[in-house]
Amino acid sequence: MPEPGERLQKVLARAGVGSRRTNEMLIAEGRVTVNGEVAVLGRRVDVQHDRVALDGVPVVVDSSVVHWVLNKPAGYVTTAHDTHGRPTVLDLVPGEPRVFPVGRLDLDTEGLLLLTNDGELAQLLTHPRHGVEKEYFAEVEGKPTPAELRALRAGVELDDGPTRPARVKIVQESATGTTALTIVVKEGRKRMVRRMCAAVGHPVVRLARTRIGPLRDPRLAPGTWRVLATDEVRALYAAALEGADEASE
Repeated sequence: MPEPGERLQKVLARAGVGSRRTNEMLIAEGRVTVNGEVAVLGRRVDVQHDRVALDGVPVVVDSSVVHWVLNKPAGYVTTAHDTHGRPTVLDLVPGEPRVFPVGRLDLDTEGLLLLTNDGELAQLLTHPRHGVEKEYFAEVEGKPTPAELRALRAGVELDDGPTRPARVKIVQESATGTTALTIVVKEGRKRMVRRMCAAVGHPVVRLARTRIGPLRDPRLAPGTWRVLATDEVRALYAAALEGADEASE
C-alpha cells in the first residue's frame, strides 16, 4: 500500500519553487525540510498539515492558502465589516477564499496592504519582535528643520511611548508649502506616522505606504490587487524571520 500524501518534489514544483528535477536536487542537497527534519528523496507530504521549508524559509504548499497585495485607496477602512457602513478593503477583492488584512491602514491612508488566509505569515509580519520595515510617502505641512528631522530619526515621544528610530528623508518641496518625505519604520502602532509628524509640528496632508519589507509595486493602480508570486511570499517570510533573528541577538 503506497504511503499517503504527495511526493515532495511534485509539491514543491506546484508551489512554484522549480521543476521537479530542480527540486530533486534541492532535496538531495539537504536544503529542504519537512516539519523541521531534513527531507530525503521519496518523501511524501500532506500539504494541509506538513510544514515545508527551503533553506530555512517556509514554502507555502497548500494551494488553498492565498497571498494578495492591494493598493488601498483613501476612503476604505481596513476591517471586514464597518458599523458605520463605510466601504472596506474586502470590497475590493474577491469574496472567496475569505482573507483578512495583515495590519491596518487608516481610512485616509493609501498604499500597499497584504490580504491573506496565511495565519503564520500574518503573525510574523505584525509581531513587533520581528520589526519588518514599512516605508511611507508622507506629504506634510511646512518644511521640517534639520532638528525636527533628527527628532523623527531618533524617535519621538508619543502618548503610548517613544517611537523606535526611523529613516527619514526629504524627497521634494512644494510651492504650496508642503514637503514630501519618505519615512521607514519598523513598528505598526495606530496612526503612528501621522502622530510622529504631528509631534514635530508638521501634520500629514497625504500618506501612502509604498513598501512592506521587500515588497514594492509602483505599477499597481489604486483600488486594484494581484496575487503575490512564490518568491515574493518567501521574501516576506525571510524578512520577518531575519528580523526575529536580529531581535534575539
